Amino acid sequence: MKEGAQLTQVEVGQRYEVFHTDCPARDVVDHVTSRWGIWVLISLRSNDLRFYELRNSIQGISEKMLTQTLRALVKDGLVRREVEPTTPPQVTYGLTEFGQEVGEPLTDLFHRITQRLPPRSLG
Repeated sequence: MKEGAQLTQVEVGQRYEVFHTDCPARDVVDHVTSRWGIWVLISLRSNDLRFYELRNSIQGISEKMLTQTLRALVKDGLVRREVEPTTPPQVTYGLTEFGQEVGEPLTDLFHRITQRLPPRSLG
């Protein structure tokens, strides 16, 4: 079973008023750029992960914050949630096409930043 909503495209000539407080695009941007939203999108860029795999890949995130972040990103249509009807249910998260599109510049930003940082010494 897949859950998640997609944002519908605006008709030609119409635009979102992104600087207006009621603009739905602002909510999506807030979720993507939240403290944990970026890390979830980057963690899912290569492959789908189960909840605990995702939690373990993002050091410092609590289960509560991961749950809240995933709910928001699923609702925004960036992340898909697949539930296997097993006992207990197995839940896997992955990026939607929209999530991959949004995640590409974030991944590029992440790579640019890490390439510019001085080498980190171990020890």
